Amino acid sequence: MKRILLIEDNKDLNTGLTYDLESENYKVFSALTLGEGLSVLSEKEVDLILLDGNLPDGDGFDFCRSVKSERDIPIIFLTARDMDQDEMRGFDCGADDYITKPFNMPILHRRIKAALRKAAADGGERIQYDDGHLKIDFDAMAASLGGEPLTMTPTEFKILRLLIANAERVMTKTLLLEKVWDSTGNFVDEHAVAVNINRLRKKIESEEHPYIKTLYGMGYQWKGKKTEWKN
Repeated sequence: MKRILLIEDNKDLNTGLTYDLESENYKVFSALTLGEGLSVLSEKEVDLILLDGNLPDGDGFDFCRSVKSERDIPIIFLTARDMDQDEMRGFDCGADDYITKPFNMPILHRRIKAALRKAAADGGERIQYDDGHLKIDFDAMAASLGGEPLTMTPTEFKILRLLIANAERVMTKTLLLEKVWDSTGNFVDEHAVAVNINRLRKKIESEEHPYIKTLYGMGYQWKGKKTEWKN
């Protein structure tokens, strides 16, 4: 059963869509705000996101861009914003489809199936790191160290993914703040970066396995295995 995250602040439409999609044999996680949607993403595996463009706690386009920077989940906009520039903005931020309200439910069903087929044809989106000691499955948000399960927070997974994916680059504190925290809409300072990096080091590093290098006055760099993502 495919799992859909529906983020729509109109309660009646949200309820109606949830009922309709569940009758089509989808598991639906319903959210009325971006904050609720983020909570679902931090706890559940999701195969597709249906996303309104205007939410009470933020902009759907920024949310889409943030999610796509972390994982390749198909995203379909369902929005009343029907101007050409809005649709172009949706695709520019990474959306897989853009449907304007009001819409035809059978058409929505076919758009969802098409997006899921394309995701499957692309080889699935399992993004993993494995150096024989540290293993991380970013989409499943699961990790192990020396064969033992490793517990990490969603924020720690995000930081590790950014560091590993940009192993040749120095990731500044400002960039990490923008990529990891700004999408939540909550203000945090640079101290949050240092605190989370220190926690990560305690969880994954030893003298034999150093992973994160601090470049004082600049930022952080991944010193573990440089790897191609396994898809």
